[in-house]
Amino acid sequence: MESKSFSLQKRKTMEAYLFVLPAFIYIVVVMGYPLVYNIILSLQNVTVRNLTKGTADFIGFTNYINLFKDPTFLLVLRNTFIYTIVCLVIQFTIGFAFALFFYQKFRLSGPIRGAILVSYMMPMAVTGLLGKNIFANTGLINDLLGKIGVSGPEWLVDSSIALFSVILMNCWVGIPFNMLLLISGLGNVSNDVYESASIDGANWFEKFFYITLPLLKGSIMAVLMLGFIYTFKAFDLMYIMTSGGPLNSTDVLGTYAYMLSFTQFKFSEGSACAMVLFVFLLIIGVFYLRMIMKEDD
Repeated sequence: MESKSFSLQKRKTMEAYLFVLPAFIYIVVVMGYPLVYNIILSLQNVTVRNLTKGTADFIGFTNYINLFKDPTFLLVLRNTFIYTIVCLVIQFTIGFAFALFFYQKFRLSGPIRGAILVSYMMPMAVTGLLGKNIFANTGLINDLLGKIGVSGPEWLVDSSIALFSVILMNCWVGIPFNMLLLISGLGNVSNDVYESASIDGANWFEKFFYITLPLLKGSIMAVLMLGFIYTFKAFDLMYIMTSGGPLNSTDVLGTYAYMLSFTQFKFSEGSACAMVLFVFLLIIGVFYLRMIMKEDD
């Protein structure tokens, strides 16, 4: 009887593995192979001359060393962190404020919240084209400034403010995302806790700092980690709005890796740049998973 039970359990385990097998093969083919090939490519000297011949030399970490010696790459790395951190601060602050406001019960809460989510549901390509038209020299913003007698700057041409223009467009997309996740977190907080605090004489600020923030810790960390991952790997928005210019002022790791590989045809250096991006995201991803496991424990 015990042997039969063990055989049945083994059969169920094999069936479970068979159900998982198609997804595993898909991940290996679609994600695993390109990743391994990119790692190998980053350790070789592959250019347009030897791409099809298969005679590239193995040069180890030379591409990575050359990248971190390149002032342009250091500028791109700086741009990536500035872009990510500023976007996170703006998106989270305004998104949290919107979440607290629209979580309240009033008549137009639902329709206004739905209207705000329109920007999040737009494809990023459409958002990029919209931003390019808004911040163009003859675009919407400069047109409005001109009507009040103010000469608007060249938003996408001036290297000192071009990155700020892209940040504003990304925040327009990211604020509804933050608002949506934080509203979901607020929905998991019981009203009984707030009622008990009111009975004890707690004011709004005390409720916010001693009840709302601690109970939303998991949601806040999830929003910040996911926001960092989505923002850090940005490509399409700045590629459409500025193509990384002017003078690499809006280049981030994603656009710079693309430019190295498919504009300058430095395939190995482009792969190395992409691997730097991957390593940063891997570190954040592992940190996020460890945080989730710690919360579950």
